[in-house]
Amino acid sequence: MNKAIWGASVLMLGALGIASCNEAEFLDAFESGSGITATMLTGAGDDHANWITHGRTYSEQRFSPLDAISTENVGELGLAWSADMDTARGQEATPLVIDGKLYLTTAWSKVKAFDAATGEALWDYDPEVPGETAVRACCDVVNRGLATWGTSLFLGTLDGRLVSLDRDTGAVQWEVQTTDPDQSYTVTGAPRVIDGKIIIGNGGAEFGVRGYVAAYDVDNGEELWRFYTVPDGNEGGEAPEYLQAAAETWNTEVLAGSDAIGGGGTVWDSMAYDADLDLLYIGVGNGSPWNRAYRSPGEDGTGEGDNLYLSSIVAVRPSTGEYVWHYQTTPGETWDYTATQHIMLADMEIDGEQRQVLMQAPKNGFFYVIDRATGEFISAEPYVAVNWATGIGEDGRPIENPETRIDKTGKPAIVTPGALGGHNWHPMAYHPDENLVFIPAFEAAMVYAPEENWKPDRARGFNVGFNLGAGDLPPDLGIRREVAGTLRGMLVAWDPVAQEPRWTVEHPGPWNGGLLATGGGLVFQGTAGSEFNAYDASNGEKLWSFGAQTGVVAPPITYTVDGEQYVAVLAGWGGAYAITVDGGLLNDKAPVRNVSRLLVFKLGGTGELPPEKELAALPLDPPPSRASPEDIALGGEKYARYCAVCHAPAAVGSTVLPDLRRSGTLGNASSWAAVVHDGILKDNGMVGFGESMSREEIEAIRAYVIQRANEDKAMEPAE
Repeated sequence: MNKAIWGASVLMLGALGIASCNEAEFLDAFESGSGITATMLTGAGDDHANWITHGRTYSEQRFSPLDAISTENVGELGLAWSADMDTARGQEATPLVIDGKLYLTTAWSKVKAFDAATGEALWDYDPEVPGETAVRACCDVVNRGLATWGTSLFLGTLDGRLVSLDRDTGAVQWEVQTTDPDQSYTVTGAPRVIDGKIIIGNGGAEFGVRGYVAAYDVDNGEELWRFYTVPDGNEGGEAPEYLQAAAETWNTEVLAGSDAIGGGGTVWDSMAYDADLDLLYIGVGNGSPWNRAYRSPGEDGTGEGDNLYLSSIVAVRPSTGEYVWHYQTTPGETWDYTATQHIMLADMEIDGEQRQVLMQAPKNGFFYVIDRATGEFISAEPYVAVNWATGIGEDGRPIENPETRIDKTGKPAIVTPGALGGHNWHPMAYHPDENLVFIPAFEAAMVYAPEENWKPDRARGFNVGFNLGAGDLPPDLGIRREVAGTLRGMLVAWDPVAQEPRWTVEHPGPWNGGLLATGGGLVFQGTAGSEFNAYDASNGEKLWSFGAQTGVVAPPITYTVDGEQYVAVLAGWGGAYAITVDGGLLNDKAPVRNVSRLLVFKLGGTGELPPEKELAALPLDPPPSRASPEDIALGGEKYARYCAVCHAPAAVGSTVLPDLRRSGTLGNASSWAAVVHDGILKDNGMVGFGESMSREEIEAIRAYVIQRANEDKAMEPAE
């Protein structure tokens, strides 16, 4: 067994006052083979060597007191080892490190184990998720990590299974289906384990599902409780009181019956836990559809009601799933402003009083500080540019800009932030010595245009109630580059008491990586510019940088083996921004490529990556455009609803998924139909859309892509 050298001082868990383990308890547990216990998880702040839960501690602060790598010597950091992944898709996982072994998930819900010091591969597990599941995933086939209890690891798979693996061998111990396989649910988030219960949510709000979070027994996967986040319209007085209260904020007729829309509210990522208060905090997602005018119409046909518990932070009892309190960040959500972003717990002095707070920077652009015992609103200020609201009132409700309330006006509007948010899933970090929260923020507006005569489609495609092609850029390279210049990526060091930034670092593009803060005075983060960087936590000065050869969006971790500190991060470009916005024509630089691998660093590391391969796109060589304007317009409409989410708006493809302008089937109607209508490539993730569109509509999409390819070819430089 690798016995880490433990620090002389013991760090209390983020000043939460949670009962802690001492180092002897951790060592005894590893030596005895008893594995991870409740005491170890609640006391994870004392365990400096390992990383045993998603955010390192239940408080999700992603702060490690390790200081062997510091502002003084970080320049000596070098690559210790690396490992290539076998999935060239987005990589978003937080690894776990337990007793000298590193465990991680990759795209397509695969699991790998390594010796944490040498990189020796120990075992791997492939749940064999069917390729056709990809069409149900809004934002790439990613996975964000594992949970552990005893000597087991727990994985949520893209197709909705919860799997228990033996930590030493990767052998399957049991698996259960946590979602209805006939509906478009997915699981991409990391589970949590609290006192022998595995807590896991799911995604799929864009496709019309009803959100929930559930708890399962670690021994056999038996479901112990389920907490729904929106009413279903049928239960009435038989529903739990919290859902009866929620029903009063909806037009529940659209939630009931055979044509029910689901309502959304999926719990697809963030959770945190306070053991002293025995409260589990969950972040709830957007409505389904996004457009409240369709989701919860009033008598005049416009949107109505707060629609609880969409876009809310909800506190429940982890033992029973009992509702305790909620705070809604965006009442009447209509812009895809989820509150599933990172939830973080800390204690701090505010206005002369010591407060137990919960902090979140959700998509809507405001940074919230809330009393985590009661749900009382304390403060909120914008951390990025915001135009949908002018502020948050003393009652905790937003002061809305009525011109952006498109579900009321029925008119298009440019809204900031857009649907990608001011901060997305990428984890923040907190440095208690600086009292700063580090936010991977970005600014990107969006045109929201209500879709006329929208109807849900149970078979395929986004069900959002907006025309996703309304903001497509014209075939003008100058305009596209001008728009690209407005997309800002930032690392923001946010003072949660003063509610203002202390410093900000501009990044070369949006969609930058999750964060890690350390006792060495450092903040680590990857970027869309294919760098992995270390910054001074006090002032944002860049102290070290490593060329990762790919965009880094996953959050780093740090750990020790035999007293030596390591920093690890999973690299690999992907996710919602990468597959929809990062098209080659939007940038002066080449688009970011995917090279999926784990990177592990230590002081004096001398490892090197293989030479970087040049990314060369095939030239645009489409057939001539001969379709009628009417057919091209129809194809553009259908492309926006069914294709843009994976193949990018206006068919300006990414480097992660196929660029349809360069498709080998573009010049042959029969080949195109075989793929798009019949689904001959479903095992690769490209299912058939014959249940949703006619052959004529699918041929119209081909005509639209041909037209777009010819327009973009005309913009290419002569050389």
